[in-house]
Amino acid sequence: MSRELVIEPVTRIEGHAKITLQLDDQGTVTDAHLHVTQFRGFEKFCEGRPLTEMPSLTARTCGICPVSHLLASSKACDELLAVEIPRAANMLRRVLNLAQITQSHALSFFHLSSPDLLLGMDADPAKRNLLGVLAQRPDLARDGIRLRQIGQTIIEILGGKKIHPAWTVPGGVNEPLTADKHQRIRAMLPEALAIARKTIHWFKNSLEEFSEEARAFGNFPTLFMGLVTPEGLLEHYDGVLRVCDAQGRIIADKVPTDRYADIIAEAVEPFSFMKFPYYKPMGYPQGIYRVGPLARLNICDRCGTPIADQEWAEFRQLQRGAVLSSFHYHYARLVEIIYAIERMEQLLADPEILSDYVRARARPNRLEGIGVAEAPRGTLIHHYKIDRNGLITWANLIIATGHNNLAMNRGVLQVAQHFVDGQKLQEGMLNRVEAIIRCFDPCLSCATHAVGKMPLRIQLLDPAGKVVDELQR
Repeated sequence: MSRELVIEPVTRIEGHAKITLQLDDQGTVTDAHLHVTQFRGFEKFCEGRPLTEMPSLTARTCGICPVSHLLASSKACDELLAVEIPRAANMLRRVLNLAQITQSHALSFFHLSSPDLLLGMDADPAKRNLLGVLAQRPDLARDGIRLRQIGQTIIEILGGKKIHPAWTVPGGVNEPLTADKHQRIRAMLPEALAIARKTIHWFKNSLEEFSEEARAFGNFPTLFMGLVTPEGLLEHYDGVLRVCDAQGRIIADKVPTDRYADIIAEAVEPFSFMKFPYYKPMGYPQGIYRVGPLARLNICDRCGTPIADQEWAEFRQLQRGAVLSSFHYHYARLVEIIYAIERMEQLLADPEILSDYVRARARPNRLEGIGVAEAPRGTLIHHYKIDRNGLITWANLIIATGHNNLAMNRGVLQVAQHFVDGQKLQEGMLNRVEAIIRCFDPCLSCATHAVGKMPLRIQLLDPAGKVVDELQR
């Protein structure tokens, strides 16, 4: 008889999820779903709050990437105030975002995925963890810890604390950069760059060991979307939206971020609390696209910093057209870490970054504002509406991980059909099903904002664990 195989919880990710695989009589996988089982209602309980609270309030969506929400929210509030923030504030916000890119990518690569990459997908699960990495390659484990520490320390120096800093505000930032803080940040960057270059060299030499995973891990044609500069360079803080197809051809370019709704719509499915964004001109679910480091390196014309440009050119040689395999999200993260460190060095070399003019002040001048930034996991959109008193009447957050929802579900199915044999299950098979999700580095606490009802099951158990009663919605 056909049966269902459940992987719960999905491990080494940020948030809570499970995977269900449907197997036929022969043990072949016929369908698969990623279920995001937690729910966060930020869009609703923001209603009625003053716009000035929104950056700090929405940053509480997540403890891993609060800076992304701070920035997207601050940008939306800049629009509500109808102000242009000072140039120094623009640069400082960028440094803060790049520090977060560095620390978050380091967390994903070293802490969550390196056990698979160093020890192997089939390694003993008791050892396939960060402690196992520390035992086999203590230098790699220490490098990951140090690189993340540097990113977090820069956030702390600028924002006052490592998690949930309240430094970016509507109109700019609330404190200028001092000479002492400037010197402390710059002093850490050479070490960070050396770690990133050493790590990417090791990873590229390991790629042949994962050729089968690269062929089967979310390797299918989709669109790719993200921000670029008006000149087409890699961008994380500002810019315009670009969409490319699987051949690398640009199909939508220079889309102003306040026109995102022209190209993006959202669907809801009954099996997940995470929404399913799609490319509107192609409809649902045909308009599947991906965001994040893989997408950003696919859509840009180059990075714009010397070492990252060399690594980007080598990365783009992996496949003709766009690089399609989601396994290469890992590679793309390392390229972006190098870019982030180099770009911070460029910004900090500009004397104007020490200006004490870092905030423009105004009352609400518009009733609607949209802020878009690139979070570590992809494009983050904050869209607010306010009343005449500056109170939020409506909010919509399109989260980076949500953009990848269709692709993650399709990737789970592809990996399961390639690796899982229902007649002879092995732990390494199921680990690969989880590992495709880790490629996307989802932040599920951020992404669960679906509207509607999800199937709900409540069981009443007696002291022995026997089901006494059950209700289903």
